[in-house]
Amino acid sequence: MAAIPLAEARPVLARLRPEVLFSDVDGTLVGRSASLLAGLDGEATLAAPAALIAARRAGLEVVLVSGRTRPQLFEACRLLGLHDAIGELGAVLVRDGKAEIQWGETPRDLAATPAEALERSGALRTVLDQFAGRIEPHSPWHTDRQGTALLRGQVDAAEVNEILRAKGFDWAHLVDNGRLRGGYPHLGDGATHSFHLLPVGVSKARTAARYLAERGLASDRAAAVGDGPADLEMADAVGAMFLVANGAWAAERDPARPVIVTPSSAGGGFAEVVGALTGFLEEQRSAAPDR
Repeated sequence: MAAIPLAEARPVLARLRPEVLFSDVDGTLVGRSASLLAGLDGEATLAAPAALIAARRAGLEVVLVSGRTRPQLFEACRLLGLHDAIGELGAVLVRDGKAEIQWGETPRDLAATPAEALERSGALRTVLDQFAGRIEPHSPWHTDRQGTALLRGQVDAAEVNEILRAKGFDWAHLVDNGRLRGGYPHLGDGATHSFHLLPVGVSKARTAARYLAERGLASDRAAAVGDGPADLEMADAVGAMFLVANGAWAAERDPARPVIVTPSSAGGGFAEVVGALTGFLEEQRSAAPDR
């Protein structure tokens, strides 16, 4: 299915009864320099914070779903007045103030956390050695992680995963988490992406689905918005999947998944998603019979 422009998405949105919006953070909710008050071009904007207020007033709960760590999301949620979150591409679920690590297919006898297992087993070293000069730790944000190894580079995740399987690490895989801004010429001439090395069986989609199940919510009670391939997987868990304009390229990689693309990038696109969802909520409430 081809990507649907937001202006043509009414038939999809009409099937929703949204209570939860899963939102990626970097490149989706926040713009340049990870600022809530800036677009990708650095221009000041109140689009995202105004949309967070609108969502709260409408009863639409925003749940951050990010590659960031639990402490990073904890502070972000405190600042934004949010509660639950999913960190490290699904490896950490934070609900009601409690964090739970998602192990996936990680062998439990290797280490105390999946992140330690990836390092101690040699899986991380295999990726760094086999693709030396093309991938490296995404410093300084690669430390203090529980579920994944955070990397940046110019590699094909499928090619890396073939090597991991050949080396006996079939429980680990590399996932593309989207394009990075800025240049990393020492890694190659192309676009540099952020990557997570994480256990098979762990993803934003699976943890989002688990979160909804624990709350007793069907998929049509939720939507998701992001800017990369790892976000697009959440289409399997929710009633409507959005990509902000700067992430529209991800839809071309996975044309089988239905996705709605916003006209604007980053925080502006996030605001457009919130506006569409809260608009339908208001329509549904107005159409409901009085009791």
